Amino acid sequence: MENKILGIHHITAIAGDPQSNFDFYSKVLGLRFIKKTVNFDDPGTYHFYFGDEVGSAGTVLTFFPWGAGIQQGRKGSGMATEIGYSVPQGSLDFWVNRFEKHNIIYNKPAEKFGEKYLTFLDPDGLKLELIESKPPDNRKPWETEEIKANVALKGFHNITLTLNSVSATATILTQIFGYVLIDEDVNRYRYATTAVENAAIVDLVLLADEKKGHVAGGTVHHVAFRVRNDDELLYFRQLVAELGLSITPRIDRQYFHSAYFREPGGVLFEIATDIPGFMTDETVENLGKELKLPSQYEVRRKEIEEHLVKIN
Repeated sequence: MENKILGIHHITAIAGDPQSNFDFYSKVLGLRFIKKTVNFDDPGTYHFYFGDEVGSAGTVLTFFPWGAGIQQGRKGSGMATEIGYSVPQGSLDFWVNRFEKHNIIYNKPAEKFGEKYLTFLDPDGLKLELIESKPPDNRKPWETEEIKANVALKGFHNITLTLNSVSATATILTQIFGYVLIDEDVNRYRYATTAVENAAIVDLVLLADEKKGHVAGGTVHHVAFRVRNDDELLYFRQLVAELGLSITPRIDRQYFHSAYFREPGGVLFEIATDIPGFMTDETVENLGKELKLPSQYEVRRKEIEEHLVKIN
């Protein structure tokens, strides 16, 4: 079987207050809270995962909520600056009304690449978009009492990277990841893979004079791209290394295995496996209900639980 990058696996961002982050994504946007764990490199900080019913690749947005009062990040070059979610056709009016009800900052619906979209900010200033995708999106979304399937978020549509120069990043996308340029509009270049139907698009926005961004509250930390298994992970790791880029060894993240590298434009990329998945330590029914710790931190559970803010 040919080794392929299968679109976006997950996206990780930085938040402030854990309760506000939880409330916004699970209650206002209606995503399923699928995993409550800690940052593997900083167990005093939560790591939250939101997605569809089972945390399918291409639906999972994760956060490191560093706590209220953290430094605000700055959007700029060398970072992912917009997260696009796919929503059903005709659903944007519902979301405008919902954002009004919950005092969410948003812009009027607009259009790009022939698709209607709605831009809004989360409580930390993270920029997101709801996009009425032109290609059919048959993914089954998570539903809540207030948000039914006819308006619910289905998963990622695209990720936007802001760059001072797009050529070297485009080389990674096309020569390593197998993406192709499918459209362009002024300074926005749209790349996509045909390996999957959804979560398949990366937009590169060229802003030659834009200052470098700063990763902190309300910004994207990294973008993870999807492979099936460890063999494919190591295959792509080798291709990246052969380009002379520094890439980590394979790292066990409990729910997937990863390798990280900073692409030439400055954005932190991750390559992540589908396996073993989020049901390694919880059933589907119980996803997100208990604090799950990596095995190396279980001996410190009491200390960690006492330090973390309780989430309601």
